[in-house]
Amino acid sequence: MFFKDVIGQEAAKQLLIQSVNKGFIPHARLISGAEGTGTLPLAIAYARFLLCTNRQEQDACGLCPACIKIANYAHPDLHFVFPVVKNDKKKKEVCDDYIAEWRSFLLQNKYFHFISWLDYIGAENAQGLIYSKESNEIIRKLNLKTYEADYKVMIIWLPEKMHQACANKLLKIIEEPYDFTVFLLVSENPDEVIGTILSRTQQMHVPPIEASELMSSLSKFNELDSENRETIVRLSGGNYLKAIELIESNETTEFFFDLFTTVMRNAWKRDVINMKAKAESFASLGREKQKSFLAYSQRLIRENFISNFQLPEIICLNEKEKDFASKFAPFVNERNVTELMDELALCEQHIEQNTNPRMVFFDLSMKIAVLLKK
Repeated sequence: MFFKDVIGQEAAKQLLIQSVNKGFIPHARLISGAEGTGTLPLAIAYARFLLCTNRQEQDACGLCPACIKIANYAHPDLHFVFPVVKNDKKKKEVCDDYIAEWRSFLLQNKYFHFISWLDYIGAENAQGLIYSKESNEIIRKLNLKTYEADYKVMIIWLPEKMHQACANKLLKIIEEPYDFTVFLLVSENPDEVIGTILSRTQQMHVPPIEASELMSSLSKFNELDSENRETIVRLSGGNYLKAIELIESNETTEFFFDLFTTVMRNAWKRDVINMKAKAESFASLGREKQKSFLAYSQRLIRENFISNFQLPEIICLNEKEKDFASKFAPFVNERNVTELMDELALCEQHIEQNTNPRMVFFDLSMKIAVLLKK
């Protein structure tokens, strides 16, 4: 991954490039941004630029031994920490147990969903976490001398998934950093990272991808004319993954839309029997998909509320969603929109806390039934 491979984000690229060129290299940097904006690609490109032994003015050379090893994510001074699932049968609990899968996954995917990674390692219903045992591995690796480069670089993807015990040990390391060590924390939800870690990092927020840059990146899809590309860019909201989903008519999005419409219709009709049946279906999904559906539902509620203002240029819905919104939007209004969003967010929080999903979702359906009548 080079800086040139990162879609858009020119300001972020220049900040990182200039920091290295000027010799200003913070020992801990937090790169945060929404999914699909390129936070992890930026971190990897920065690590490559930093470790390159023949770096150019604006990017790594791509030819030196360091660049060749980083191309396969196998440089001895580049370390990764990422969420995994504990597998007692195969004695898998730390990132190194999954490093072969991680490298293979990165080689196949430059931009990806967290759920895609969990599916790749067969997580099923398990939630991906950075377990407490990982802190011992971090300390062990940082105690090693650098092999080839001037720095050891440790990329921690999704530190918000870190176990509290691991986070506390990481805090101590960041407070008293090892020599020539660079931490790159890549977060999609920085508010969930413990505040004491946040306060000790150089923070950089990555915004949504610029529309013109996203348009350019979609030019490889020859089947799309310029009008369709413009529509997709507008609907994606600067999220490359969302743009690809819209192009491919992602099956997960279709499933979420069907589930959302069924839930709202059951709630409007106060069909308790079908509410219960949908709660059973919801419980059968993996927890990460449950949370993704609730996030999707919050987006649709927001877009349906905005639809009432008759300003199509600010509405981000595909054709099916627009058709449903033409009938449903009037029932999402100033009397209930805040409460609807709050209930969906609370449900997502309960799922994160491992509350019984069947009970949580049925309770949510009952509350929606009341709120839609406001």
